Amino acid sequence: MNIFRLAGDMTHLLSILVLLLKIYATKSCSGISRKTQELYAIVFLARYLDLFTEFISLYNTVMKIVFIVSSLAIVYCMRLHPLVRRTYDRELDTFRHYFLIGASFFLALILHEKFTLQEIFWAFSIYLEAVAILPQLVLLQRSGNVDNLTGQYVFFLGAYRGFYILNWIYRYLTEPRFTRWIACVSGVVQTALYADFFYYYFIR
Repeated sequence: MNIFRLAGDMTHLLSILVLLLKIYATKSCSGISRKTQELYAIVFLARYLDLFTEFISLYNTVMKIVFIVSSLAIVYCMRLHPLVRRTYDRELDTFRHYFLIGASFFLALILHEKFTLQEIFWAFSIYLEAVAILPQLVLLQRSGNVDNLTGQYVFFLGAYRGFYILNWIYRYLTEPRFTRWIACVSGVVQTALYADFFYYYFIR
């Protein structure tokens, strides 16, 4: 744990809180890609398979549970809540996200740190998270209109990845055996995808 990792976790948590606030306060998911939210739910379920087999710290365990439960709650509301689901932009959210799932899993089978079930699913979650924001970015581009809460949600997600890049740099410089190259490369790719959004966000 270091200050960059903590800042990354907090901005990630803040992005989820902003999204939940938008959904529960306005009873609307307009401008939010359900496909991106489903991808994030898959990411957390695949990454935290060790939730009941390994204990690192109370903080680590709580954050894992929060991310899993919150992502599933968001998908549940967008699919089943009688008011929220009627505001879903189905016509705009047409990105074929199942291709991202298939490509990420195939890549995880080829590029992984250890050939074990847990490591393959960890690599899969890292690759999938790197591109999970694509349906959301495409939806925003097609709609041409971004409300404040949706914009802040995407901004905090991008900031979370930025802090994690600083975390990896810090760990590389201070830990003699830091080898999480998969997370580093995927994180850089993911952050790069936010570049266009950040430009227009700050212009606004």
